[in-house]
Amino acid sequence: MFDADVASRSLGIELVQAGEGRAVARMRITEQMVNGHDIAHGGYVFLLADTAFACACNSHGPVTVAAGADIAFIAAGRLGDELTAVAQERTRYGRNGIYDVTVHRDTTDGPEVVAEFRGRSRTIAPTRPAHAPGGRS
Repeated sequence: MFDADVASRSLGIELVQAGEGRAVARMRITEQMVNGHDIAHGGYVFLLADTAFACACNSHGPVTVAAGADIAFIAAGRLGDELTAVAQERTRYGRNGIYDVTVHRDTTDGPEVVAEFRGRSRTIAPTRPAHAPGGRS
């Protein structure tokens, strides 16, 4: 799925790790991602978290999409920061799931949390062709 994610890849997001219900993604804050307050625009921080969430919830195989998400911004990202988003599945029930993502930057004192994200996923049914050759429509 990530290989086809042009939006994430065009921003330089790197998928570091993906496995059963877990994913780690990384992105460096560039000049184009900084807002008028000279800090990382929250939309880019959300996008990084959402990318890790998408990779984690799609790790089980069936196509899974976001049903909703919330984010709490804890600290500002700055130009040049390399942010890491760590997504972890909390629970799956039926076609639904809940995932938590922590976005942090590494400092000399250890990881500093930039944002906390909670995503709700929904597995969708495969799409059917409108008309199968030789069949009825």
